[in-house]
Amino acid sequence: MTDRTLKTLGFADVPAQQPLTYPGRPITRPTLLTTGELWDLTPTPGRLGTWTVDPRPGKDETPEEPLDAVLTHLGHPPTPHRHPVIAVGSNASPAQLHHKLSRPGHPATVPMVPVDVHGIAVGCSAHIGRYGYVASAPYTAPGARTPLVISWLDAEQLAAVDATEYPNYRRVLLPGGQYPMVMPSGERLGGAYLYVGERGVLMSPDGTERPLPGGGDQSALLTRLLAGSPRLRALLGPDPRAWVTRAGADPAVRRTGARIFQEEGWALPQPDLLRCPEDERQSGPGGCGNPKSYDALSSPE
Repeated sequence: MTDRTLKTLGFADVPAQQPLTYPGRPITRPTLLTTGELWDLTPTPGRLGTWTVDPRPGKDETPEEPLDAVLTHLGHPPTPHRHPVIAVGSNASPAQLHHKLSRPGHPATVPMVPVDVHGIAVGCSAHIGRYGYVASAPYTAPGARTPLVISWLDAEQLAAVDATEYPNYRRVLLPGGQYPMVMPSGERLGGAYLYVGERGVLMSPDGTERPLPGGGDQSALLTRLLAGSPRLRALLGPDPRAWVTRAGADPAVRRTGARIFQEEGWALPQPDLLRCPEDERQSGPGGCGNPKSYDALSSPE
């Protein structure tokens, strides 16, 4: 029997528990995260629900099954009723997503697919997250073609992820016409949700990089930020481990750190991304009311 558990496959690090491992290890091939395991997905020319789930652990004699059939058999909503959400940081890590969405007796089940997204790049949010790390955030980058991960979340999962992102991020609907998104099957998505940093993204302390690249080594990033500001060193230094320990333990320290980012002039706003097409219908914290499903986003209005 093939062991497909997260730990065995090398996805043991959870940034929420080990902040300096942020953003965690992302998936690089289509995958179904379920019961703490990763099952391979094979793209087909059709829509996501027709993609096949490779023979499951312990069931090597069974034929491949369509994803929607597997989700239904497991008691979860099929893909037409799920919401595509682009991850630019730790939500691309199945270990982090499993940690965020699982509860006792109910492990998370989420299809996760690497997707090229045009016009978007990954920077660093101009705030300090609840676990002490400086998380990633998207910014507009005309001409960019960035490999990211889209997770298909059911309504309950979407609300749970919203709760982990608010108030530092706003969930917006990224239109596929303006920001093309191409699936491994060749399908072009009509749109997908994206969490955009409310405070913008960081520029490098020395002004050489605008914006500062995100998604890399967290220790190196924090070392660079500490070197660029005596006030940050006094608040969070002398090193990355001290940073995440102090920031993770005290919301006031996190707020002060974010204020220093602004006062140092490092924060670059992203007003274009914050203009959500559904702003007028926002109802919940950080998100849009009545979020659109994959089915709705793929169908003509």
